[in-house]
Amino acid sequence: MKYIKKKVKLTTKSKNIFNILYETKKYKMKNKIEKLKAISEPNRIRILMMLRQKPLCVCEITAVLGLSTATVSKHLSVLNQSGFVKDTKDGKWINYSLTPIGEDLFVDDLISYLIKWFSNENLIKRDFEIVKTIDREELICSPNKCSL
Repeated sequence: MKYIKKKVKLTTKSKNIFNILYETKKYKMKNKIEKLKAISEPNRIRILMMLRQKPLCVCEITAVLGLSTATVSKHLSVLNQSGFVKDTKDGKWINYSLTPIGEDLFVDDLISYLIKWFSNENLIKRDFEIVKTIDREELICSPNKCSL
């Protein structure tokens, strides 16, 4: 059976609609891939798991992870830009917390999977215990590390 290829001439209006639909789908896919890239780093997963407990400042996260302040700040920046965390100023502190549920359903789904997949990891359990006892007032947090 032969199929006849028929050329369809698209009008300018239909081309624009097609391009908008294509770009929208492409953006959604690209956006999701960027979110997946953001959580492809183990320390970022640890940060997200810690933030499930309570909002934390850079100094607290640094103390738990044992990384430099600059490295933790970069991880938080990536997580913030990809929609996983938000920051709020509280006096001299900048607290980081998970983005509120419902703000981005894809992020909500990813966080729920991370909880399911990583909650029983020994490192995550250890981080959880440290976060329960950490006191930012006892840490040596300079204004440069925990504030704008």
